[in-house]
Amino acid sequence: MRAVNVVGFKDTGKTTLAAGLLEGLTALGLAPAALKFTHQAGLDKQGTDTAKLLSRAVASAAIGEAESAVFWREKKHLRDMLALLGSRTVVVEGGKDLGVMPRIVIAADQAQARQLGAGEGGLALAVYGPEGVDGVPAERDVAKLARLAAERGFLLPGLDCGGCGRASCRELAVEIVAGRAAPEDCTAQGGEISVTMNGVPLGLNPFVARMLKAGLAGMLRELKGFTPGETVITLKL
Repeated sequence: MRAVNVVGFKDTGKTTLAAGLLEGLTALGLAPAALKFTHQAGLDKQGTDTAKLLSRAVASAAIGEAESAVFWREKKHLRDMLALLGSRTVVVEGGKDLGVMPRIVIAADQAQARQLGAGEGGLALAVYGPEGVDGVPAERDVAKLARLAAERGFLLPGLDCGGCGRASCRELAVEIVAGRAAPEDCTAQGGEISVTMNGVPLGLNPFVARMLKAGLAGMLRELKGFTPGETVITLKL
């Protein structure tokens, strides 16, 4: 899973940069999705049919000739939304508290860049602004930023399971950005057992992974034709 986070203060052009990154990633042959964090109340337009329905239901959806949408009356977890997007490349706008992916920060100066997570111990791959900070380069070319996101984007599960030897996913993410670790160091993804939901990897902490592997292996051994080796199970829910 490839993901990059665009962060900045209010009215600094986050959506414009995110849109540019999506265009750049598409030009590279990828099919990116977008996810936006917002403090706006009422995501649907006031007075629309779907908004009226949502006020009386737990969820509201609409299917049009060229697009579809779903609205819930609750906040969803990042992972819950990613599984619905149907893409392995995602540009996430906003969400300054996220610690599971690298980021591009929009900053007017070094002080702002540090506030947004650039510099030593931060998650920034680049600063979209006039000044870099602590080895994090400044870059105004959106096409170059898109290539950077394609090459170095990643997403950790956010389980904070400690399987990698770090106290949190954020600590591992910081080391990946610094070049001292790799996404493959996450033991909750891509181990001896892996699960994907609609193409999105599902994080498994070590205990759950061992339990799931042992249970499945025990049942499979009872089947005729069972042979040890790489096994693929497809389950449609």
